[in-house]
Amino acid sequence: MKRIILISLAVLVLLVLTIGKLFSNASAAKKKIYIHDMNAKVLVQTANPQIHTFESAFSYLGTFEAMHQNNVAAEGSGKLVDLYVKEGDRVAKGQVLAKLDDELILLQIETAKLNIAQLKNDNARFTNLRKEQAVSSVDAEKIELALKTAEVQLKQLQKQLRSTQVLAPFSGVVTKKISDLGSMVMPGTPIVELTDISQLKLNISVPERDVFKLKKGQDVAVDIDAQGQRVSGTIYSISVQADALHNFKVQVLVKNNTSAPIFSGMYGTVILDNSQKLSALSVPRKALIGSTKKPQIYVVRNGKAYLTAFSPGTSDGNYIEVVSGLSKNDEIVVKGQVNLEDKMNIKRNK
Repeated sequence: MKRIILISLAVLVLLVLTIGKLFSNASAAKKKIYIHDMNAKVLVQTANPQIHTFESAFSYLGTFEAMHQNNVAAEGSGKLVDLYVKEGDRVAKGQVLAKLDDELILLQIETAKLNIAQLKNDNARFTNLRKEQAVSSVDAEKIELALKTAEVQLKQLQKQLRSTQVLAPFSGVVTKKISDLGSMVMPGTPIVELTDISQLKLNISVPERDVFKLKKGQDVAVDIDAQGQRVSGTIYSISVQADALHNFKVQVLVKNNTSAPIFSGMYGTVILDNSQKLSALSVPRKALIGSTKKPQIYVVRNGKAYLTAFSPGTSDGNYIEVVSGLSKNDEIVVKGQVNLEDKMNIKRNK
């Protein structure tokens, strides 16, 4: 009995020591984890928005998107037995991308053809007997109607057979595989994502002040920011509905270049010649946070940096026009914003 008590006490002591060690390790691990102090002041450089003069060539920033990007879906139903493409493959319009199980449909087509052959023989025989008045007109018409019905059913089966092939609706690149081999698919089930970048649309936002300077079909110059090259584009569409910031969505069509390709998601700048200069409230482009479609900037109030959206207008290489959302009295962060988060404390760099 005394031995059992001693063993139990030893186990208990060992358990207490183990738990103590675990807590000690957890405490040490926590000390090694870096937790950013939101109250710590981040050193930044600030300035005020200023009046900047944009020269006769105005520019509007935007992002490219593919002319066509769709999920290619199955028209039929069944098991996916063949997938002939992989991500990154270029395909031509009408190319077979995938195949569904068609064994049962082929058997039904074979049966339908045999049935039609039999009905054709019966129809020919009943036609001759009808001429000899050996059968009634009703019986002959029934055979003729059965033959036409069987032919329609064969056409339906042949259409179902064609539906087991998933075809490319346009030429492009397979950018995503959505369904795997062996999957049971239904009509409308997406198989792959197909993207066409032979032409791209550059989406820009144009303030109402400038939208009447643009016309559908107008030729414009487009700078590709990532490549440092200039290409020609054509205005593809101009929205008739402004957004909440009174900007209009304009799409510029640009033909892609195989030697220096443009990819969907890249930045581009539309250059618009104008006979008049523009002086307007502006912020340095280097202070911009996020994309040009929804630009934001850090505004300093009471020693804190607040992430603030504004409506952009024209731009050049260094400045972006502020249409609304900021005033000339706002103090904005122009350097050091990479270390900032919304509502963090700041310290000005003298």
